Amino acid sequence: MSQPTFETLLYDVEDGIATITLNRPERMNAFTARMMKDLIEVFDVTDADDDVKVVIVTGAGRAFCAGADLGAGGATFDRTSPQALEREEGKVGDIYRDGGGRCTLRMYDSLKPIIAAVNGAAVGVGVTMQLPMDIRLASTDAKFGFVFARRGINPEAASSWFLPRLVGMQTALEWCYTGRVFGAQEALDRGLVRSLHAPEDLLPAARALAREIADNSAPVSVALTRQLLWRMAGADHPMEAHKADSRAIQARGAAADAKEGVTSFLEKRSPVYPDKVSTDLPDIWPAWGSHPFS
Repeated sequence: MSQPTFETLLYDVEDGIATITLNRPERMNAFTARMMKDLIEVFDVTDADDDVKVVIVTGAGRAFCAGADLGAGGATFDRTSPQALEREEGKVGDIYRDGGGRCTLRMYDSLKPIIAAVNGAAVGVGVTMQLPMDIRLASTDAKFGFVFARRGINPEAASSWFLPRLVGMQTALEWCYTGRVFGAQEALDRGLVRSLHAPEDLLPAARALAREIADNSAPVSVALTRQLLWRMAGADHPMEAHKADSRAIQARGAAADAKEGVTSFLEKRSPVYPDKVSTDLPDIWPAWGSHPFS
Protein backbone atom coordinates (compact mmCIF):
# COMPACT_ATOMS: atom_id res chain seq x y z
CA MET A 1 0.00 0.00 0.00
CA SER A 2 1.44 3.37 -1.04
CA GLN A 3 2.01 5.92 1.70
CA PRO A 4 0.58 9.47 1.54
CA THR A 5 2.96 12.31 0.77
CA PHE A 6 3.20 15.71 2.44
CA GLU A 7 4.94 18.92 1.46
CA THR A 8 6.71 19.49 4.80
CA LEU A 9 6.87 15.96 6.26
CA LEU A 10 8.30 12.58 5.42
CA TYR A 11 6.02 9.67 6.31
CA ASP A 12 6.86 6.00 6.54
CA VAL A 13 5.24 2.92 8.09
CA GLU A 14 7.25 -0.19 8.84
CA ASP A 15 6.15 -3.16 10.97
CA GLY A 16 3.44 -1.23 12.78
CA ILE A 17 5.54 1.87 13.48
CA ALA A 18 4.82 5.14 11.65
CA THR A 19 7.68 7.65 11.49
CA ILE A 20 6.83 11.29 10.85
CA THR A 21 9.86 13.42 10.02
CA LEU A 22 9.60 17.21 9.97
CA ASN A 23 11.28 17.90 6.65
CA ARG A 24 12.40 21.48 6.07
CA PRO A 25 16.06 20.96 7.00
CA GLU A 26 17.22 24.03 5.07
CA ARG A 27 15.08 26.10 7.49
CA MET A 28 15.79 23.92 10.57
CA ASN A 29 12.28 22.49 10.14
CA ALA A 30 10.72 25.84 11.04
CA PHE A 31 6.95 25.75 11.46
CA THR A 32 4.73 27.14 8.70
CA ALA A 33 1.03 27.13 7.87
CA ARG A 34 1.68 24.23 5.49
CA MET A 35 3.42 22.24 8.22
CA MET A 36 0.48 22.89 10.55
CA LYS A 37 -1.93 21.48 7.98
CA ASP A 38 0.34 18.54 7.17
CA LEU A 39 0.65 17.60 10.85
CA ILE A 40 -3.10 17.68 11.37
CA GLU A 41 -3.63 15.58 8.25
CA VAL A 42 -0.94 13.02 9.06
CA PHE A 43 -2.54 12.21 12.43
CA ASP A 44 -5.81 11.67 10.60
CA VAL A 45 -3.88 9.11 8.52
CA THR A 46 -2.30 7.32 11.49
CA ASP A 47 -5.61 7.14 13.35
CA ALA A 48 -7.37 5.58 10.35
CA ASP A 49 -4.66 3.01 9.58
CA ASP A 50 -4.97 -0.17 11.68
CA ASP A 51 -1.49 -1.17 10.55
CA VAL A 52 -0.09 1.74 12.60
CA LYS A 53 0.37 0.80 16.25
CA VAL A 54 2.79 3.55 17.37
CA VAL A 55 3.90 6.92 15.94
CA ILE A 56 7.41 8.41 16.17
CA VAL A 57 8.00 12.11 15.40
CA THR A 58 11.49 13.42 14.64
CA GLY A 59 13.24 16.06 12.53
CA ALA A 60 15.39 15.97 9.41
CA GLY A 61 18.89 17.39 9.59
CA ARG A 62 20.37 19.03 12.68
CA ALA A 63 17.16 20.43 14.22
CA PHE A 64 13.89 19.01 15.48
CA CYS A 65 12.04 22.29 14.87
CA ALA A 66 13.47 25.78 15.29
CA GLY A 67 10.06 27.31 16.02
CA ALA A 68 7.94 29.49 13.77
CA ASP A 69 9.45 30.45 10.44
CA LEU A 70 10.43 34.09 10.94
CA GLY A 71 10.74 34.81 7.23
CA ALA A 72 7.92 37.37 7.44
CA GLY A 73 9.95 39.47 9.88
CA GLY A 74 8.08 41.61 12.37
CA ALA A 75 4.72 40.57 10.91
CA THR A 76 5.31 36.87 11.67
CA PHE A 77 2.92 36.73 14.61
CA ASP A 78 0.39 39.34 13.41
CA ARG A 79 -2.64 37.21 12.65
CA THR A 80 -4.30 40.05 10.73
CA SER A 81 -1.35 40.53 8.35
CA PRO A 82 -1.14 38.95 4.88
CA GLN A 83 1.92 37.03 6.08
CA ALA A 84 0.13 35.42 9.04
CA LEU A 85 0.60 31.70 9.63
CA GLU A 86 -3.16 31.20 9.94
CA ARG A 87 -5.71 32.14 7.27
CA GLU A 88 -9.48 32.50 7.38
CA GLU A 89 -10.10 28.77 7.86
CA GLY A 90 -8.54 29.11 11.31
CA LYS A 91 -10.83 31.92 12.44
CA VAL A 92 -13.59 31.45 15.05
CA GLY A 93 -15.66 34.58 15.45
CA ASP A 94 -13.17 37.43 15.78
CA ILE A 95 -10.30 35.20 16.92
CA TYR A 96 -7.69 33.62 14.69
CA ARG A 97 -6.90 30.21 16.14
CA ASP A 98 -3.30 29.56 17.08
CA GLY A 99 -1.81 27.11 14.57
CA GLY A 100 0.35 25.36 17.14
CA GLY A 101 -2.72 24.76 19.27
CA ARG A 102 -4.59 23.27 16.35
CA CYS A 103 -1.74 20.75 16.03
CA THR A 104 -1.46 19.92 19.72
CA LEU A 105 -5.21 19.48 20.09
CA ARG A 106 -5.13 17.05 17.16
CA MET A 107 -2.29 15.14 18.81
CA TYR A 108 -4.20 15.13 22.11
CA ASP A 109 -7.03 13.30 20.33
CA SER A 110 -4.67 10.76 18.72
CA LEU A 111 -5.74 7.11 19.00
CA LYS A 112 -2.13 5.95 18.67
CA PRO A 113 0.71 6.58 21.14
CA ILE A 114 3.20 9.25 20.05
CA ILE A 115 6.93 9.12 20.81
CA ALA A 116 9.07 12.21 20.16
CA ALA A 117 12.68 11.58 19.10
CA VAL A 118 14.12 15.07 19.61
CA ASN A 119 17.24 15.11 17.47
CA GLY A 120 18.31 18.75 17.81
CA ALA A 121 17.12 22.28 18.48
CA ALA A 122 13.49 22.49 19.63
CA VAL A 123 12.37 26.00 20.52
CA GLY A 124 9.07 27.88 20.45
CA VAL A 125 6.45 25.75 18.75
CA GLY A 126 9.24 23.23 18.19
CA VAL A 127 9.03 22.35 21.89
CA THR A 128 5.37 23.10 22.60
CA MET A 129 4.28 20.73 19.82
CA GLN A 130 6.01 17.94 21.76
CA LEU A 131 3.97 18.40 24.93
CA PRO A 132 0.94 16.28 23.91
CA MET A 133 3.28 13.55 22.66
CA ASP A 134 3.33 10.74 25.19
CA ILE A 135 7.02 10.01 25.64
CA ARG A 136 9.95 12.24 24.67
CA LEU A 137 13.46 10.89 24.03
CA ALA A 138 16.21 13.39 23.23
CA SER A 139 19.63 13.45 21.67
CA THR A 140 22.43 14.74 23.87
CA ASP A 141 22.74 17.46 21.20
CA ALA A 142 19.14 18.65 21.68
CA LYS A 143 18.33 22.11 22.99
CA PHE A 144 14.99 23.44 24.18
CA GLY A 145 13.52 26.88 24.72
CA PHE A 146 10.16 28.41 25.54
CA VAL A 147 11.37 31.65 23.97
CA PHE A 148 8.03 33.44 23.58
CA ALA A 149 8.59 36.29 26.06
CA ARG A 150 11.87 37.06 24.24
CA ARG A 151 9.89 37.51 21.01
CA GLY A 152 7.24 39.72 22.62
CA ILE A 153 4.50 37.10 22.58
CA ASN A 154 3.10 34.47 24.98
CA PRO A 155 3.28 30.66 25.12
CA GLU A 156 0.95 28.97 22.63
CA ALA A 157 -0.07 25.51 21.43
CA ALA A 158 -2.11 25.03 24.64
CA SER A 159 1.23 24.77 26.45
CA SER A 160 -0.18 26.59 29.48
CA TRP A 161 -2.28 23.44 30.00
CA PHE A 162 0.30 20.81 29.03
CA LEU A 163 3.59 22.14 30.40
CA PRO A 164 2.80 22.46 34.14
CA ARG A 165 1.32 18.96 34.08
CA LEU A 166 4.62 17.60 32.78
CA VAL A 167 7.22 19.56 34.74
CA GLY A 168 5.33 21.36 37.51
CA MET A 169 4.29 25.00 37.78
CA GLN A 170 7.58 26.37 39.12
CA THR A 171 9.69 24.98 36.28
CA ALA A 172 7.07 25.91 33.67
CA LEU A 173 7.02 29.51 34.89
CA GLU A 174 10.80 29.78 35.07
CA TRP A 175 11.29 28.49 31.55
CA CYS A 176 8.54 30.71 30.13
CA TYR A 177 9.48 33.86 32.11
CA THR A 178 13.16 33.72 31.15
CA GLY A 179 12.71 32.37 27.63
CA ARG A 180 16.23 30.95 27.86
CA VAL A 181 17.44 28.05 25.76
CA PHE A 182 18.58 25.10 27.86
CA GLY A 183 20.28 21.81 27.17
CA ALA A 184 19.17 18.21 27.07
CA GLN A 185 20.46 17.41 30.57
CA GLU A 186 18.26 20.10 32.14
CA ALA A 187 15.31 18.83 30.12
CA LEU A 188 15.94 15.37 31.57
CA ASP A 189 16.51 16.59 35.12
CA ARG A 190 13.27 18.61 35.13
CA GLY A 191 11.15 15.84 33.62
CA LEU A 192 10.54 17.19 30.12
CA VAL A 193 12.20 14.19 28.47
CA ARG A 194 12.34 10.55 29.48
CA SER A 195 15.94 9.73 28.45
CA LEU A 196 19.02 11.04 26.62
CA HIS A 197 20.84 9.21 23.85
CA ALA A 198 23.88 9.70 21.67
CA PRO A 199 22.72 11.15 18.34
CA GLU A 200 23.27 7.88 16.49
CA ASP A 201 21.35 5.93 19.14
CA LEU A 202 18.27 8.17 19.35
CA LEU A 203 16.06 6.69 16.64
CA PRO A 204 17.01 3.08 17.48
CA ALA A 205 16.02 3.76 21.10
CA ALA A 206 12.71 5.30 20.03
CA ARG A 207 12.02 2.36 17.73
CA ALA A 208 12.86 -0.16 20.47
CA LEU A 209 10.32 1.49 22.77
CA ALA A 210 7.74 1.62 19.97
CA ARG A 211 8.45 -2.04 19.21
CA GLU A 212 7.75 -3.04 22.82
CA ILE A 213 4.33 -1.36 22.64
CA ALA A 214 3.47 -2.66 19.17
CA ASP A 215 4.46 -6.26 19.89
CA ASN A 216 2.81 -6.73 23.27
CA SER A 217 -0.17 -4.41 23.74
CA ALA A 218 -3.68 -4.51 22.30
CA PRO A 219 -4.11 -1.44 20.06
CA VAL A 220 -7.68 -0.75 21.23
CA SER A 221 -6.55 -0.94 24.85
CA VAL A 222 -3.68 1.45 24.12
CA ALA A 223 -6.05 3.90 22.43
CA LEU A 224 -8.38 3.83 25.43
CA THR A 225 -5.51 4.10 27.91
CA ARG A 226 -4.10 7.12 26.10
CA GLN A 227 -7.39 8.97 26.22
CA LEU A 228 -8.18 7.95 29.80
CA LEU A 229 -4.88 9.29 31.15
CA TRP A 230 -4.84 12.50 29.11
CA ARG A 231 -8.50 13.40 29.62
CA MET A 232 -8.49 12.58 33.31
CA ALA A 233 -5.52 14.92 33.81
CA GLY A 234 -8.08 17.73 33.66
CA ALA A 235 -10.96 16.04 35.49
CA ASP A 236 -12.49 17.75 38.53
CA HIS A 237 -12.87 14.57 40.61
CA PRO A 238 -11.66 10.94 40.47
CA MET A 239 -15.31 9.94 40.08
CA GLU A 240 -15.01 11.05 36.44
CA ALA A 241 -12.20 8.54 35.98
CA HIS A 242 -14.25 5.85 37.74
CA LYS A 243 -17.17 6.41 35.37
CA ALA A 244 -14.95 6.21 32.29
CA ASP A 245 -12.98 3.23 33.64
CA SER A 246 -16.20 1.37 34.36
CA ARG A 247 -17.59 1.91 30.86
CA ALA A 248 -14.27 0.91 29.31
CA ILE A 249 -13.62 -2.22 31.37
CA GLN A 250 -17.16 -3.45 30.76
CA ALA A 251 -16.71 -3.08 27.01
CA ARG A 252 -13.17 -4.44 26.86
CA GLY A 253 -13.73 -7.29 29.32
CA ALA A 254 -16.21 -8.89 26.94
CA ALA A 255 -14.13 -8.23 23.83
CA ALA A 256 -12.08 -10.73 21.85
CA ASP A 257 -8.86 -8.94 22.84
CA ALA A 258 -9.41 -9.71 26.54
CA LYS A 259 -9.91 -13.38 25.81
CA GLU A 260 -6.76 -13.41 23.68
CA GLY A 261 -4.76 -11.50 26.28
CA VAL A 262 -5.57 -14.00 29.02
CA THR A 263 -5.29 -17.08 26.81
CA SER A 264 -1.94 -16.09 25.31
CA PHE A 265 -0.58 -15.41 28.80
CA LEU A 266 -1.70 -18.82 30.09
CA GLU A 267 -0.37 -20.54 26.98
CA LYS A 268 2.95 -18.64 27.25
CA ARG A 269 2.85 -17.34 23.67
CA SER A 270 2.82 -13.95 21.98
CA PRO A 271 -0.67 -12.46 21.68
CA VAL A 272 -2.45 -11.85 18.40
CA TYR A 273 -5.09 -9.25 19.18
CA PRO A 274 -8.05 -9.37 16.77
CA ASP A 275 -9.82 -6.10 17.64
CA LYS A 276 -9.16 -3.00 15.53
CA VAL A 277 -9.09 0.65 16.55
CA SER A 278 -11.05 1.62 13.43
CA THR A 279 -14.02 -0.63 14.23
CA ASP A 280 -13.87 -1.83 17.85
CA LEU A 281 -13.10 1.24 19.95
CA PRO A 282 -15.93 1.62 22.49
CA ASP A 283 -17.48 5.04 23.05
CA ILE A 284 -16.93 5.72 26.75
CA TRP A 285 -17.19 9.52 26.55
CA PRO A 286 -20.75 10.87 26.63
CA ALA A 287 -19.52 14.32 25.55
CA TRP A 288 -16.79 13.24 23.12
CA GLY A 289 -15.92 16.08 20.75
CA SER A 290 -18.04 18.66 22.55
CA HIS A 291 -15.38 21.38 22.73
CA PRO A 292 -16.38 24.54 20.80
CA PHE A 293 -13.25 24.41 18.60
CA SER A 294 -13.66 20.70 17.71
